[in-house]
Amino acid sequence: MSAVRRKFGDEYQAVGLARCSARRERQRFVDKNGRCNVQHGNLGGESSRYLSDFFTTLVDLKWRWNLLIFLLTYTVAWLVMASMWWGIAYLRGDLHQAHGDSYSPCVANVYNFPSAFLFFVETEATIGYGHRYITERCPEGIVLFLFQSLLGSVVDAFLIGCMFIKMSQPKKRAETLMFSRAAVISQRDAKLCLMFRVGNLRNSHMVSAQIRCKLIKSRQTPEGEFLPLDQCELDVGFGTGADQLFLVSPLTICHEINSESPFFCLSQRSLRSEQFEIVVILEGIVETTGMTCQARTSYTEDEVLWGHRFLPVMSLEDGFFRVDYSQFHATFEVPTPPYSVKEQEENLSQSPLLSSPLDKKTRREQVCPLDCADPTGEKNKLPAKLQKISSRKEGLPARALGMSSSNTEKTLSTGDLLKIQEISPTSDGEDSDNRMQPKTLKINAKALAQSTSRLELQKDFPGVDALEVKLEDNFPAKL
Repeated sequence: MSAVRRKFGDEYQAVGLARCSARRERQRFVDKNGRCNVQHGNLGGESSRYLSDFFTTLVDLKWRWNLLIFLLTYTVAWLVMASMWWGIAYLRGDLHQAHGDSYSPCVANVYNFPSAFLFFVETEATIGYGHRYITERCPEGIVLFLFQSLLGSVVDAFLIGCMFIKMSQPKKRAETLMFSRAAVISQRDAKLCLMFRVGNLRNSHMVSAQIRCKLIKSRQTPEGEFLPLDQCELDVGFGTGADQLFLVSPLTICHEINSESPFFCLSQRSLRSEQFEIVVILEGIVETTGMTCQARTSYTEDEVLWGHRFLPVMSLEDGFFRVDYSQFHATFEVPTPPYSVKEQEENLSQSPLLSSPLDKKTRREQVCPLDCADPTGEKNKLPAKLQKISSRKEGLPARALGMSSSNTEKTLSTGDLLKIQEISPTSDGEDSDNRMQPKTLKINAKALAQSTSRLELQKDFPGVDALEVKLEDNFPAKL
């Protein structure tokens, strides 16, 4: 136990099963020992079907009834056959005659019922003491002797065969197959899984061992039909072959909870209010007898522990592996999300929406300074009269393009536009564009400061805007 704590950490605490036993008990469909709690009643005329398969009926009976039938069958047979031998002796008058050389009875030395009973037992068991024997002058005794031999062989074969099959049934072999008292739900390989443990106490193996799981739960269909104790299959690795077991050491059987699992919507909170039963069926061939063995158990919702994991039971010794069955049922707590798989998938699907590209772009535009803005995007924000000029300035440096931004639009005044008109080219040729570039760069910060002061005056005197409109009307056609 201390080794486990050192390996998994002190935050993991070993948990016993007193928690499960303290919970409420309810009616099970299958007991922990594998017995099904189902009784068949009101069969009516169908009860005669049991007599048609009388041998199987005897085998299925409990041991006390088998022993009672065994004793009664032999006792009744012996009494009946002894009575028949006594009746023959009585009818022939052998009971009142002295048996000697002058008189030959049917059965020598049979004078009463006890002697007739002893003769039958000696004949049936082939003891042959030699004191009582049948003579050749009794044909009815010969026929009864043949009938006794045939009937004895049939009774022996029937009863002894029934007892042999009863004793060789693999039900006792199933008692050496162990299941964990509780099932656990925790994460394995980043997936939420339902797990339980199985083990084999014998050294003889189970050939072709296979495990299956059934979920027993009542439900109601969309059409309103109520299905009591509806059975649903739980996938424990049918597609991957994980259900085929090599049961030489304890194994942990895992059921992955996904969208196809009945536990897709099961969470730690809903587990307290659910009512279901998980039936586990382990089948295999007994290696020593070759007979098929089946072991069963079940887990109710009270025996499913959320956020637990089984303690390891394997350890390496000198030359072999040792299994510690004292920790077979022990579990310890592990960090496990209390949400269902459905809720976890919904949370994952909603999280990308919070970090979508559109939101990232909006935040980037809010944080990025004005100098990082796209000049081509700002070009469309220029006045219509400056777009014709700026369209010819594709080869200008970045500093010149930055002056044609929206801030420049706000600071340029009428006087600045007139200066631009003086330096604007009169022709559309390539040489004129090259001459325009150095002249345009001569617009200094002083002109921008003057334009800023003029804008401040416009705020104080609204009439300046009307004056600017009139000046714009007098601009040449090129502007």
